[in-house]
Amino acid sequence: MTKKYNVLILGASYGSLLSSKLLMAGHAVTLVCRRETAELINAEGTRVRMPVKGREGMVEIDSRQLPGKLNAVSPSQAKPEQYDLVCLAMQEPQYSAPGMRELMAATAKAKVPCMSIMNMPPLPYLARIPGLDAKGLRACFHDASVWDGFEPGLMSLCSPDPQAFRPPEEKPNVLQVGLPTNFKAAKFENPAHTAMLEQMEADIAAARLTVDGEALDIPVKLKVHDSIFVPLAKWAMLLTGNYRCVQADGMRPIKEAVHGDLEQSRQVYQWVVDLCVKLGASPDDMVPFDKYAAAGQGLLKPSSAARALAAGATDIERIDLLVKLVAEQQGLSNDSVNETVKLVNSWLERNRKAAAAKKAAEAVAA
Repeated sequence: MTKKYNVLILGASYGSLLSSKLLMAGHAVTLVCRRETAELINAEGTRVRMPVKGREGMVEIDSRQLPGKLNAVSPSQAKPEQYDLVCLAMQEPQYSAPGMRELMAATAKAKVPCMSIMNMPPLPYLARIPGLDAKGLRACFHDASVWDGFEPGLMSLCSPDPQAFRPPEEKPNVLQVGLPTNFKAAKFENPAHTAMLEQMEADIAAARLTVDGEALDIPVKLKVHDSIFVPLAKWAMLLTGNYRCVQADGMRPIKEAVHGDLEQSRQVYQWVVDLCVKLGASPDDMVPFDKYAAAGQGLLKPSSAARALAAGATDIERIDLLVKLVAEQQGLSNDSVNETVKLVNSWLERNRKAAAAKKAAEAVAA
């Protein structure tokens, strides 16, 4: 009988997607989230809804019906040393929040292997890429010091390709998957840690969900790759679609960002792919533009980063800036990417000024 692993996932929103797949495969998962959300999940479990080929509507995965054991805790209750794997499933700026910062320090100290399913590669992972000066990339992070205690060899990156969102009318324990693609993880430096991921990959592939008496093969698998560059395939997608949703006067859907000027999108995409290849990726590690553009046809909303900026966010993940600075280290530059970085900077500056003004007004009123 194969070993069942105990996994700690930081972030219960997007993290509940990976969690559901691990629970289907019989592993134990603890989700770290706000206290109120943890109480809700412990009382009612999680629900992940996704489309399944050949079926009408959505299939719902109810964590209470799965063989694995789920529980949820607040950051102060989590004890990372008790787990086989820690998964980072929150937005990068959130790791420096009070409570999370201390949990990150405890995780680094415990020397537990960590797999990030952020779009933003953690600094220790960037340090694994030959020829990159990770120190020169600290400006891309909300607070780079959060990552200082982590060993690069204990950090893997898993590309969060599946698109998912919390339906606004639902409770925080519900997640809906719009694009059920696969998680693509890079190997660890330690073969034993990679073997653990490969065991999870096999268990998830074999798991089935019984719905109305039928055993269904549910999409969204975990795929483990030898190349540390495979998760970077997401960079070209983000710079071509997600961040180009950001416009000077508002936000546009991903579909429009990609298909509004398909030739320019192709050029941006290829430039980012070429950058990854220059770093050491094989062209086979990357996703062809036409495949991405076809998927983009179904992405009818602005990206989460664009929506956050429109709603007044003062911090978002800065993969746009990261790609710009990585390119500069390689002596490369791209006008479209530079323009995107400029637009994101101006929105953040505007939002920060507005937030500061609001805080000052509240202080006066108090």
